Amino acid sequence: MRRIPWTTLALVLLVGEGCKTPGRAEAPQPALAPGRIETTDAIEANFHKLLEQGRTVFRSETFGSEAYWGDQLRLHEAIAGEKFGGVGEGLTPRKALQLGLKVDFDAVPSALGDVLKGMSLSFDDVKNTHNLLKHDAVIGVKGFYEGDRLVRVGITCALCHSTVDDKFAKGIGSRLDGWPNRDLDVGAIAALSPNLAPLAQQLGVDVATVKKVLLSWGPGKYDAELNIDGKAFRPDGSPAATLLPAAFGLAGVNLHTYTGWGTVTYWNAYVANTQMHGRGTFFDRRLDDSDKFPLAAKARVGHTRTGEDRVSAKLAALHFYQLALPAPKPPEDSYDKSAAARGKGIFEGKARCATCHVPPLFTEPGWPMHTAAEIGIDDFQARRSPDGRYRTTPLRGLFVRTKGGFYHDGRFRDLAAVVDHYDGHLRLGLNGNERHDLIEFLKSL
Repeated sequence: MRRIPWTTLALVLLVGEGCKTPGRAEAPQPALAPGRIETTDAIEANFHKLLEQGRTVFRSETFGSEAYWGDQLRLHEAIAGEKFGGVGEGLTPRKALQLGLKVDFDAVPSALGDVLKGMSLSFDDVKNTHNLLKHDAVIGVKGFYEGDRLVRVGITCALCHSTVDDKFAKGIGSRLDGWPNRDLDVGAIAALSPNLAPLAQQLGVDVATVKKVLLSWGPGKYDAELNIDGKAFRPDGSPAATLLPAAFGLAGVNLHTYTGWGTVTYWNAYVANTQMHGRGTFFDRRLDDSDKFPLAAKARVGHTRTGEDRVSAKLAALHFYQLALPAPKPPEDSYDKSAAARGKGIFEGKARCATCHVPPLFTEPGWPMHTAAEIGIDDFQARRSPDGRYRTTPLRGLFVRTKGGFYHDGRFRDLAAVVDHYDGHLRLGLNGNERHDLIEFLKSL
């Protein structure tokens, strides 16, 4: 292939800029043929297209998961209630909010919004849950209606990885995409399903055991390996579920999860196909290991192919949108700025935090993986992954992740507990003032 001299390339770009008609709005450029130089307009058009498509996928795309949550588990029947063609009492707005589901106030029509603002809406009437579902106002849950009857329900990425700012009431406000919903009790919601037999069959246990496992998770936790290794509980008897991670601040970050697994877009494919139970294609030969992943090997999870692929074509835009989500900045009054400035020096010096949490990404560029022994914790969760190691988690936006504790299972109640752990494990010898300043710096990230 003949190389284009850089001087020629520069001339082409300059001439191209000079030939534009001043003041004329230009339409988005189509994809250019191989070998042609991409124009700024074409790149910007593609940027905006991917951003909008990705936001839509993140918030609204079910990937066909309604075939599982609706047709098989029949979750929609428990939501609808007997009065509206389902079973049982139905899911009232009050119960939905207690389970950690969030309401996108901006999706609510003005008439219903006025009712919510005045708090005159009955939060104990299942009919109002249907009103919210019909307007796509329940974040992460998409109802499918035939007339007034709820006939299926699917889930989206936003279910676990979005919350709201509570500006109208607890659980009701504007969306905060990428923020983990640490109020969401995923297991309790799934346990509402009238037919858990498909999940019980997949796990090789009875329905009563499935319910016990689901109800053991609690708010803000989920087990994304349960259906591939069947390990529902840790050796000490506590749930094997892990905290829902943030989906913001991932630009420049290679690995998405607490134990690695793969890139951000790999994990999107894994979750869409194997956890949300969407209709798509997923390939990972590592899951053929029958010793480590007995359930996955038996079901050939690593060779998932459906007749209709509703996942693969959406992965690029979804990845793009996630990378565009910045880590939120903590409130100005939430930390001591002077102490944080001193703590930065401790972070990069005596405490040696920056050895692994490399600024400005605050993780390790490349393959940021460590053994359990290196970080001084047990290896139970690490052994459930292909590499048997833990990822160096990015630290931006830590204030968002305080609920539920820190690390994959919330074992450290707060940042002070994290600092004390490493102070002891690495024999840092931090004094009280140094620990305080370091914590203030972490709160400032």
